[in-house]
Amino acid sequence: MATRLATTMLRLGCLLLLFGLSSVSSASETGTPDPRDLIRAAMEHWRGVTSYSEMTMVIHRSDWERSFSMQAWTEGDKLSLVRVTEPKRDAGNGTLVKDQNMWTFSPKINRILKVPSSMMNQSWMGSDFSNKDISKSTDIIDQYDHRLLETETVEGHVLYTIESIPHEEAAVVWGKEIVVIRDDYVMLRQEFWDQDGVLVKAMESTELREMDGRIIAARMRMQKLENPGEWTEMTVDAIDFDIELEANVFTLSNLRNPRQ
Repeated sequence: MATRLATTMLRLGCLLLLFGLSSVSSASETGTPDPRDLIRAAMEHWRGVTSYSEMTMVIHRSDWERSFSMQAWTEGDKLSLVRVTEPKRDAGNGTLVKDQNMWTFSPKINRILKVPSSMMNQSWMGSDFSNKDISKSTDIIDQYDHRLLETETVEGHVLYTIESIPHEEAAVVWGKEIVVIRDDYVMLRQEFWDQDGVLVKAMESTELREMDGRIIAARMRMQKLENPGEWTEMTVDAIDFDIELEANVFTLSNLRNPRQ
């Protein structure tokens, strides 16, 4: 009886050991995702290889509200074009980003103006988005150090909270940024903190939808913390990813005289 019991305990011990080794092996193979790779994947998920979208932007203030309809084209992480289509008085206003340079065009003055680097953090079209926000700059990938602060599971998805601190020599205005990215690479929140550790503004994804075969943030609200009653909301009405674009889309000529 004692021999049988000892044999049973030995087998059980071997099974537990094997299970323990299997669990450790699985955890080491899975590992913790690199926060820099998560941010890059989230930006690539949003843009695709190329994209064309139609959007609505609403600027809300305490005593007024304005709405714009827009078209946008992107290719990779260095080319984008945004053009206003409504209201009529603003139709034709456009912004072109190419190789980290930005230009704007206004039909009223019929001039293309290059936006200097000193104005990249200024408001875009009077909204709570900055010129840099609209350019979807990849500075956060290359000029910041990243640390995974928290991992949690919400409604069946893993959420990663990442702290990004700029390099000492980086020419950026923020003291740090904090982003929350879901396991399907949807960016749920992005916070912008100043050099004194004060949260200045935050962008929240308020509506997620499947569009052209992928889940994206279909509605995003940017809000400055000092003005809680004011915000800018961007809604994606339609989007197509990985499409063929004309060779002249991202040119100054097309910015002034649309051919699409």
